[in-house]
Amino acid sequence: MSLDTANASRTIVIATHNEHKVGEIAASLVPLIVPGIDLVPTDGKAPVEDGTSFEENALIKARAAFRHSGLPSLADDSGICVDALDGAPGILSSRYSPEETDAANRKLLLENMKGVKDREAKFVCAIAFVTKQGEKVVRAEWPGVIRAAAKGTNGFGYDPIFSPDGVQGTAAELSPFEKSALSHRARALGLIAPAVNRYFQSQL
Repeated sequence: MSLDTANASRTIVIATHNEHKVGEIAASLVPLIVPGIDLVPTDGKAPVEDGTSFEENALIKARAAFRHSGLPSLADDSGICVDALDGAPGILSSRYSPEETDAANRKLLLENMKGVKDREAKFVCAIAFVTKQGEKVVRAEWPGVIRAAAKGTNGFGYDPIFSPDGVQGTAAELSPFEKSALSHRARALGLIAPAVNRYFQSQL
């Protein structure tokens, strides 16, 4: 990773190649941490996510990014868990359908929920932060229900078919600002922020 020493000392590597995810993480995390920290995507190879929980997979990704960069690394693993489907798609949310696309995943989930009265579900996010000082993992949830049809154009993944508790409409109808304050990822980032601050304050 081509970062000069000064910049590297104020950098968190985000264990993703998805710039959209880096932006969403930054929107929630940057206001909560010490000023002047840069968030950059990893340029390392994606590891095999063979954990059995959101927490394990988040750690796998954060550890891989840390090994590759030697810099503080943060990773999230998230998905949607549906009560009536015994928690599925769960950690397989991004690979739920054979096509492994957002549209196909949503379509399959709606098909599997046809005629099901219990629509309760929750988004889950685990965040792992790995540094030379150790590891920290947190988990947060965003409860709601699965809609019968997709609605809204914001967000990604299952947002168009998920209505969060206390919100009129779907997660895909929220503005990016609203989502960055309410979502499972925002909640998990709020929990990990103190560990991030402790690390960088210890480097002063």
